[in-house]
Amino acid sequence: MLKELVEYIAKSLVDNPDEVVVTEVEGEQTSVLELKVAKEDLGKVIGKQGRTARAMRVILTAASTKAKKRCVLEILE
Repeated sequence: MLKELVEYIAKSLVDNPDEVVVTEVEGEQTSVLELKVAKEDLGKVIGKQGRTARAMRVILTAASTKAKKRCVLEILE
């Protein structure tokens, strides 16, 4: 559910939604969602001073708390 949420938000922001890839790395206590987008869309996902990325992390934290999981978002270049 959390993976699909991040994927949906990222695809809504970028110009090349086909190149959005979200992979989930499950740890013992925390799962890491790795977001990869096209190079030219990286700025759109991060936003000015990282505001968009921070907002995505806040939404993810709220959703993961509701799902009783711990989840972290990493944006890969």
